[in-house]
Amino acid sequence: MSNSNFLEGIAIIGISGRFPGAKNVSSFWQNLCDGVESVSTFTDEELIASGISPEFLNHPDYLKVGTTIKDIDLFDASFFGFNAREAEVTDPQHRLFLECAWEALEDAGYNSQNSDSRIGVYAGAGLNNYQSFNFNRDQVGSANSFQKMIGNDKDFLATRVSYKLNLTGPSLTVQTACSTSLVATTLACQSLLNYQCDIALAGGVSIRIPEKTGYLHQEGGILSPDGHCRAFDVKARGTIIGNGAGVVVLKRLADAMADGDNIYAVIKGSAINNDGSGKVGYTAPSVNGQSQVIAEALALADVEPETISYIEAHGTGTVLGDPIEISALTNVYRESTDKKQFCAIGSVKTNIGHLDAAAGITGLIKTVLALKHKQIPPSLHFEQPNPQIDFDNSPFFVNTKLSQWETNGTPRRAGVSSLGIGGTNAHVILEEAPALEESSNSRPWQLLLLSAKTESALETAT
Repeated sequence: MSNSNFLEGIAIIGISGRFPGAKNVSSFWQNLCDGVESVSTFTDEELIASGISPEFLNHPDYLKVGTTIKDIDLFDASFFGFNAREAEVTDPQHRLFLECAWEALEDAGYNSQNSDSRIGVYAGAGLNNYQSFNFNRDQVGSANSFQKMIGNDKDFLATRVSYKLNLTGPSLTVQTACSTSLVATTLACQSLLNYQCDIALAGGVSIRIPEKTGYLHQEGGILSPDGHCRAFDVKARGTIIGNGAGVVVLKRLADAMADGDNIYAVIKGSAINNDGSGKVGYTAPSVNGQSQVIAEALALADVEPETISYIEAHGTGTVLGDPIEISALTNVYRESTDKKQFCAIGSVKTNIGHLDAAAGITGLIKTVLALKHKQIPPSLHFEQPNPQIDFDNSPFFVNTKLSQWETNGTPRRAGVSSLGIGGTNAHVILEEAPALEESSNSRPWQLLLLSAKTESALETAT
């Protein structure tokens, strides 16, 4: 099916992130390629210092594991125009997201303070439990409590970035639980296609304070009984809680190509929907809802399922969720192809746990890097499939080792899924960056580009 009215591609021209075991995107990619599981085991002393009751520590179902990211207590307040008190009361999620937004624009090569482009922000954050450390001493209604509210409420995540970086496009905080950041990405794409902005930042952040807490496993819950996420495996019983943040910079593909931007990959199509009430419970997933959002994203991208060779799944490794996700994907793909096991599948949650509001953008960044490097990283802890998943007769197989991403003449393409508790689903279709012809022979002299906040800092860097 070909139609000239299908959506224009959206170029991903900048990336930034902080992930468990990785302070930046390059180290994140290296960890993925090496099959690193960035899960920490905490000592009793660390857990008690974090406020965990000693009675929990000997509970047979208490897991002393989790994922952490470095330096969440550090922030260059003066760089972003914060005074010390303002920085102290601001949720680390907001601080970290602001840093990542700035880094992503730097990676894209744009100075927001002097840009003629309208830049939008679409983002969401996880549960804020930082404010419980801050609100206790101030009377409700006081000036101090108002400042703390500004620094902690989710409403101000996106608009603070717009204010601090002088971004004048739409600025929206988006919240759909686990699918938040991929929904935010889809809304950012729509904003670009509607010409509400020329560039858009999209992403999410989730940091639980304190980080070193572990968790109590409950049978039938979403948290793993052994501290590992075993997506699609017969031993899969859940995921683990992860902390992290990710941001991508988006631009209409034609504009990015005309402006000579560095293009990591292209969003060919994206869709969001909700399950409605057609499922066993509010927190349960739905085959129909997932199938519909995948089919819509493929239709908008105007690509055939048979040309998709990798899926970054939601992949929480739950007994119920994994079979439903594979069933939904299979239903859609089987409408147009009978081919078996031609599409690799994986889940970044096996490496770093479930990043909640940042989960979708993390899966997207992983897949964008895979397209860029033409390699598919391993999905961890898969040995035998969940008995409810018939991979042998499906279009999919779990990719368990670092693989060269081969192509048979069509561009490399991938799908990314993110599914939120409450039923808001998102699916994005990605394609590798177009090959661009060199405009001329390389010059004998090259520019060395430096970036700094002030004239004195630039002189020091020079």
